[in-house]
Amino acid sequence: MAASVQPACLDLHFSGKHPPLLKHNAIFVRCVSSPNVIPEADSISGPPDIINTSRDQRKVVRIAWEKLVRWSRSWRAKAKTDVLERTRKVVVLGGGSFGTAMAAHVARRKEGLEVNMLVRDSFVCQSINENHHNCKYFPEHKLPENVIATTDAKAALLDADYCLHAVPVQFSSSFLEGIADYVDPGLPFISLSKGLELNTLRMMSQIIPTALKNPRQPFVALSGPSFALELMNNLPTAMVVASKDKKLANAVQQLLASSYLRINTSSDVTGVEIAGALKNVLAIAAGIVDGMNLGNNSMAALVSQGCSEIRWLATKMGAKPTTITGLSGTGDIMLTCFVNLSRNRTVGVRLGSGETLDDILTSMNQVAEGVATAGAVIALAQKYNVKLPVLTAVAKIIDNELTPTKAVLELMNLPQIEEV
Repeated sequence: MAASVQPACLDLHFSGKHPPLLKHNAIFVRCVSSPNVIPEADSISGPPDIINTSRDQRKVVRIAWEKLVRWSRSWRAKAKTDVLERTRKVVVLGGGSFGTAMAAHVARRKEGLEVNMLVRDSFVCQSINENHHNCKYFPEHKLPENVIATTDAKAALLDADYCLHAVPVQFSSSFLEGIADYVDPGLPFISLSKGLELNTLRMMSQIIPTALKNPRQPFVALSGPSFALELMNNLPTAMVVASKDKKLANAVQQLLASSYLRINTSSDVTGVEIAGALKNVLAIAAGIVDGMNLGNNSMAALVSQGCSEIRWLATKMGAKPTTITGLSGTGDIMLTCFVNLSRNRTVGVRLGSGETLDDILTSMNQVAEGVATAGAVIALAQKYNVKLPVLTAVAKIIDNELTPTKAVLELMNLPQIEEV
C-alpha cells in the first residue's frame, strides 16, 4: 500500500475584515507539494454556501452541454442525405496535394462513388491507378480504390455530377479554355483554388464562367483553414462553401460534410474568395518576420495589421465583415501565418533568411499562390483607394524593389494612428 503524503499547503493570512467574496476567512489554495492533485468534489471543505455555488455551476455547465448534444443529434437525424445518394461521379481537376486530398475525402464518403482525377503528369496518373498512391505529393498515403486518374479530359468529365477545380489560379484560364468543349453547362464547379489572376485581378468566380464561355455555370467556392496532409489523415477540419445559390451551397455541404470535416455555408462569395487570396500574401509577410527572427511581438503586430488591411479591402469590394472574421478569413489566416506546413509562409521564411525568390521558387514542387497574388492585391488596393502597408511591402519585396530589413524600418516609422 502506498504511503500517504501530507501536503504542505500554502499559508495565507489576511489582516482586517474578511477578504472580498470570501466569508468566514475561507480560501481555496493549491497545495505546493502536489500541484497536480485535484480534490474530489465531496472532499472540498469550506462554507456550505461556497460549496453549493460550485455544485450549481457544474450543474449549469452539464445541463448546457447535454442540451447542445441533444440538439446536435436531433439535427443529424433530420439531415438530408439525398445528394450523396444521388451522386454517381465526381471529377477533380488537378493532381496537386489539395486536389488529391479532396479526391480521397470524397471517395471515402460513399462506396461505389466514382472519383476521376484529371492530371497532366502521366507518371502520377500511372502511380494512382496501379499503386493507389500519388507518388509526387502523397507517396506514403494509400488512396481509396474508387479514385481513378486520367489524362483524358473528355473521359474525366463525362457524366460527372460535380467538379472540384484544384488547378492553380494563374493557370486556370488557359486550362479551362482547353477543356471547355467537354464541360456540361449545368455541371457545378467547386473551386479549391485561392488567389487573384495577376493581369486581370479576377477571382475564380469570374475566371471559371469566362473561360468556359458560360456566365451561368454553377459555382461554389470552398475555403477555410485546411492543410491537405491533415485532410489525408482524417484530422478534424472545418471549411466554408460559398455560393449565391443557397440550394447549391446546401447540396455541396451534404456532399462534403463528414464526421471529420465540418462544412458551413455562406452566400458571401466575394468575402470568402478575397480572404482566401489575401491571406496568402499576409502569410509571406509572417514568414519574413520569422525568417528575420524578429520575435513574437513583431509577429502579433504584423498579423494584426494584416488582418485589418484584408478587412479594409474586402469590405470595400462588398464583402461582409463577419466573413472576414470567420473560418475563411481569420481561421485561414491563423493557419497559414503560424504553421510551418504553409507554402506561402515558407517562402517568407526563406526570403527573411536572405535567399532569393528565384532560388526559392526553383526548389519548390508546389505553387505558392501568394507570390503571384501580391502584385494583383496592390492593383486592387489602388482601384478601391485603400492603403495596405504590409501587403504592399510584401509585393515590393517580391519584386526585388525593397529588402526585408528596409521594409521593417519603413513600416515601423509609419505615422502612429488612433484605433477606431
